[in-house]
Amino acid sequence: MNKVSFQGEYGAYSESAGRRFFGEDIESIPENTFDDALKSTEKDESDYSILPVENSIEGSVGQSIDAIAKTDLHSIGEIYLKIEHCLIGAGKLEDVDTVYSHPQALGQCNEFINNRKLKTVPTYDTAGSVKIIKEKNDNHSAAIASYDAGILYDMPIIKHGIENNSNNYTRFLVFSKNNSVEGTNDKTSIIFSVKHEPGALHQILKEFNDNDINLTKIESRPNKNTNWEYNFFVDFVGHFSNVKISSVLKKISENTLFLRVIGSYPISDLD
Repeated sequence: MNKVSFQGEYGAYSESAGRRFFGEDIESIPENTFDDALKSTEKDESDYSILPVENSIEGSVGQSIDAIAKTDLHSIGEIYLKIEHCLIGAGKLEDVDTVYSHPQALGQCNEFINNRKLKTVPTYDTAGSVKIIKEKNDNHSAAIASYDAGILYDMPIIKHGIENNSNNYTRFLVFSKNNSVEGTNDKTSIIFSVKHEPGALHQILKEFNDNDINLTKIESRPNKNTNWEYNFFVDFVGHFSNVKISSVLKKISENTLFLRVIGSYPISDLD
């Protein structure tokens, strides 16, 4: 049985993503932070970690990306999970004036929140917000989380499907101490920081273009250690062990302050 660590409480979307990826027969290990989830695998307390990296409505999960930048684990898989948010609490819809949830979920439901002029309380986790509401036992407060979280904590579902857009997906990456082997349809994630030289980033992107490597994502994140320096998180089609790609990675490293291959993994389709 695989041990899979994730950030949040039991019933979190990350746990659901883990079960979708590995199957129902896993041992879920909840952790307080994204860093803790990764460290669990680094210390062999879990076999794998699963972290959300971006949402189709709210964009990248910054804290998760920052944690990934620091780990030596390898990404060996990705999965997209359809996100369906519920309003969960003991009161009726008209009773609720305050909602608790993770900031990403609050953002994904801001139309519902604004239309009803609800106060928001950011929390560390969607499922954790249900736990908070259960302990508060207050008809005026509710949580935004999954249907499964409501069932798990035995709390009534006040309203289903309150997200802004029903086409709401979150992409998760799966991490391991081991690397993957090349398959027939792979994606690679890397992170790097460029030198303070004119055209450094352009030269890196040109190298990908000249070798017909398809970039599927590029995003900058502030470097937490140095003001006004940025790390670039990049996804592209192909496996890092491919001869052409490994050659390109070697060339672009000449224009970076650091370059780390996060991992290669089979490309996942939206279900």
